[in-house]
Amino acid sequence: MTTIELSVPTVHCRSCKLNIEESLEDVPGVRASTVDLAAKRVAVEFDGATVDAATITATIEAAGYPVS
Repeated sequence: MTTIELSVPTVHCRSCKLNIEESLEDVPGVRASTVDLAAKRVAVEFDGATVDAATITATIEAAGYPVS
């Protein structure tokens, strides 16, 4: 398993948190995701043989949250 942390500066509420986590649940290879509202960061645990960081980033951005 691989874990990455991404900065998502526009995440600010429980709805944002749920939207991101639900979007990532649908990505094959993503095992878990945690959104830290205070830090404005998303931690994602994933199987690197199935999915890559670019796909995870694109998924978050497609949900409406730019990753920086």
